[in-house]
Amino acid sequence: MPRLLIVHHSPTRSTQALLEAATAGAQDDAIQGVEVVVRPALEATADDVLAADGYLLGSPVNFGYMSGALKHFFDTTFLAVGGALDPSGAAGESEGATKGRPYGLWMHGRYDLTGGVRAVRSIVGALGWKQGYDVLEVLGDVGAEERSGAYELGATIAALLSD
Repeated sequence: MPRLLIVHHSPTRSTQALLEAATAGAQDDAIQGVEVVVRPALEATADDVLAADGYLLGSPVNFGYMSGALKHFFDTTFLAVGGALDPSGAAGESEGATKGRPYGLWMHGRYDLTGGVRAVRSIVGALGWKQGYDVLEVLGDVGAEERSGAYELGATIAALLSD
């Protein structure tokens, strides 16, 4: 059975609401045959990444960057799952075990999300993951529209994996 790994850092009501909506979307009754595994970013391991067929990532953006918890997740799993860097330290062409797998991303902040989104895209690019749906960028309060967007994001990435 295909597995969707949701890795998140959800320390606020807003990020928790996005996590809950994305998870509900991934578990929609219309999507058959996908196991959904949810891990806080500080607990997710390389084994979790290697066992998954697709990924959904969520993080707040603070000071123009992804959360330290999501960065820790990437720092502790990157090389073990086949991330590639070129001799200059820039993202290289990955031939790792997870290359080509789909991912989705949601990010929440109060101001500018640009740096956080760019950083995650750079890292997943060096892993060879393929963006499966538009990034959900949420500024400010999380209301019904934002929760609906997170639900759609989760459902879409899970549907890409369904039997």
